[in-house]
Amino acid sequence: MSGPAVALLYQALPPPVIDGLRKDAKPGGYSDGGADIGFALSRHGVRVVTPTPSPDPSLPLQWVFPDTAEGIAAAMAAGADTVWANTVLFEGHPIAAVLGKVAIVGQTPTATQQYDDKFATNRMLEQAGLPVARGFLVADRASDGVFPLADVAAALLDHGLPFPLIVKPVRGRGSQGVTLVHDLAMLHVAARSLLDRATFGNVLMIEEYLDGEEMTVTVMPPASPRPAGTVGSGHWPLRPVLRFNQHDGVAPYNGDVAVVENSIAITADRLHAPAVQAMLDACVQAAQLVQSRAAIRIDCRAGTDGRFKLFDLNMKPNMTGPGRPGRDNQDCLSAIAARAEGWQYADLLRSMLAAAWR
Repeated sequence: MSGPAVALLYQALPPPVIDGLRKDAKPGGYSDGGADIGFALSRHGVRVVTPTPSPDPSLPLQWVFPDTAEGIAAAMAAGADTVWANTVLFEGHPIAAVLGKVAIVGQTPTATQQYDDKFATNRMLEQAGLPVARGFLVADRASDGVFPLADVAAALLDHGLPFPLIVKPVRGRGSQGVTLVHDLAMLHVAARSLLDRATFGNVLMIEEYLDGEEMTVTVMPPASPRPAGTVGSGHWPLRPVLRFNQHDGVAPYNGDVAVVENSIAITADRLHAPAVQAMLDACVQAAQLVQSRAAIRIDCRAGTDGRFKLFDLNMKPNMTGPGRPGRDNQDCLSAIAARAEGWQYADLLRSMLAAAWR
């Protein structure tokens, strides 16, 4: 095979605590998605470097290397010249030692750590003039920019936020730990539970609840080839995907309910609605502001006025897909969006691979 030799990484390193905040590790460390990516690429003419010769499609760990220094070195020793970082990067991650030596599919470690802070990212986007869900931080004790949970009622008044509200982690993953609360008592129970478990650290977000439609937008980097018939330059969006059948106002975690069961790409006619176009423009601007070098996914919801606000920017979106045994219903949200553009899962992956950077 000609072209790049690609090795997939999975999250083997424990997630670090950053300023008291933690992004909980996904069971399996995204090895399932890494195996999906590797299998699909290998069936479409891309050389995929694996830790095991002739890997079994049903065994994810035979397709992916751990994101440790040893794992990355093993991938390069096996001939990989491109590393697909299907893991959560952070400052000091071992991949930093090989930047410039191999091509990378993914973000920079610094950008991933910075923009995985959902609160700080939302405030940055808000300051840039983008429509973003309002919110503030709470913890057991007050600190700079953080309100004490005991005084949360006063903070709600200060911010003009009425119930219902969302309580969620600052460095969360998917909808884990996200709760819709309808009054002060429910807010205290939800916040107390998260703080006591400390799975996500010692600070939480309180965020306005937007009760309209929820859509998610995948934004591709400038170097990713577009579907046939589309033109333009710079970052560009795939078709928005409508989320439905939320549980208590929150989309269920994809590990519990496959996204194909509660998500569908919007129609081409709907794509031209002014509110949708405004949302897409905001998402593209957000991708530019975070200087994304790979696909990102931004979750948006409409308020009572029908206008969409951004509420969750994901620097490493889930990228599972069909192909391996038992994976026919594992299209991720980005793959659902790509299918609406006439692409198969492998087409999306090859577009991502074409944007690998050094």
